[in-house]
Amino acid sequence: MTATADSTESAFLAGNNTLKSRLRRAERMRKVWALALIAPMFVFLMVSFVIPIVSLLKLSVEDLEVSKALPLTVEAFKAWDGEGFPPPEAMQVFAQELVVAEENKTLGSATRRLNYSLSGFKSMLKKTGRKAEDDLAGVPADQILDAFIAIDKDWGDPAYWRAIKDAVGPLSDYYALWALDRQRDADGDIVMRPSTQSIYVDVLLRTLEISVAVTLICFVLGLPIAYLLATLPTSRSNLLLILVLLPFWTSLLVRTTAWIVLLQNQGLINDTGIWLGLWNEPLELIRNRFGVYVAMVHILLPFMILPIFSVMKGINPWHMRAAESLGAHRWKAFLKVYLPQCLPGIGAGTLLVFILSLGYYITPALVGGPQDQMISFWIVENMSSTLNWGLAAALSMILLLLTLVFFFIYNRFVGFDKLRLG
Repeated sequence: MTATADSTESAFLAGNNTLKSRLRRAERMRKVWALALIAPMFVFLMVSFVIPIVSLLKLSVEDLEVSKALPLTVEAFKAWDGEGFPPPEAMQVFAQELVVAEENKTLGSATRRLNYSLSGFKSMLKKTGRKAEDDLAGVPADQILDAFIAIDKDWGDPAYWRAIKDAVGPLSDYYALWALDRQRDADGDIVMRPSTQSIYVDVLLRTLEISVAVTLICFVLGLPIAYLLATLPTSRSNLLLILVLLPFWTSLLVRTTAWIVLLQNQGLINDTGIWLGLWNEPLELIRNRFGVYVAMVHILLPFMILPIFSVMKGINPWHMRAAESLGAHRWKAFLKVYLPQCLPGIGAGTLLVFILSLGYYITPALVGGPQDQMISFWIVENMSSTLNWGLAAALSMILLLLTLVFFFIYNRFVGFDKLRLG
């Protein structure tokens, strides 16, 4: 009996262990399958989102142009304290590298970077590079500075030599400070840039102003429309919903161009107003802030309506009727009972419209004037026209940080757990 019982218990334990191992194996396989299913999305996000953003942030703090073109000069200038002129030996190294760089045609990016620091540096350095082999090669150390000045008198200004030292990299806050209209002076202190170069703080404030205004206008217009869609019979609300979604079926560029046609001096709106006698001369409705607001609100209004409508649709209509039956006025019932339940949709719509407004480029560029361009315009301008990728990356970093700040504020006062998009 005892032997039989022991064998039965052993068989039971063996079977139990086998079952547990099978369950563990099945659990592992389930996790592997889950990871395999999300792997394509993870790779897509890494390639299309995370890696580009990290690369962009890296560009905003890198300062490698001069060190790549003149590596020996960078090393020689590191021992110089920045006062007066660099040691003659460092100047000789610089002269020798100019000869090599001119032969290899590798001075392009370095001259562009140094020209950001001091206007005219690019042409002076190219001129010096062309004459370096004849006028600088083999010059004694005690005569090297005079040889540079003989090529161009600006070499007698210590500021040009300090500009080379300040650009030795590899990491620098040069572009980040530039994006905030700041720079470092000869003592290394952060100071304001000259007024003729200080534009980006104003552009950033203008971007915030336009984004806030567009968000408020979309909210004022979108809330009653969403309420109407949510309270009308389904047959009518579906028809109106199609009209709300209609802009999504048209290209953004086409919608913006259509507003140019409507708002221009000889456009439909001005012609109709003059024909009706509302005004006598064409109004300036385009190339100004009014045109930017009109076009951006038209494009972004559905992003405000849809989240609010989706939340309103799920609110029980008997809540309002119960409040009214208890003596509350309809407006008071709406404000005290109905509107608080709409806050998740309002928060989602407001956040969505505001974030989209911050990065808008095409609409302000086409409809707005020079004083209506937002920060995205200057990012594209620095990337495509001036080829200043470092400054463009720094401006993008500021825009990204600004977006994250508003995400944090939203989470602090509203909470992402209350965010509802549908």
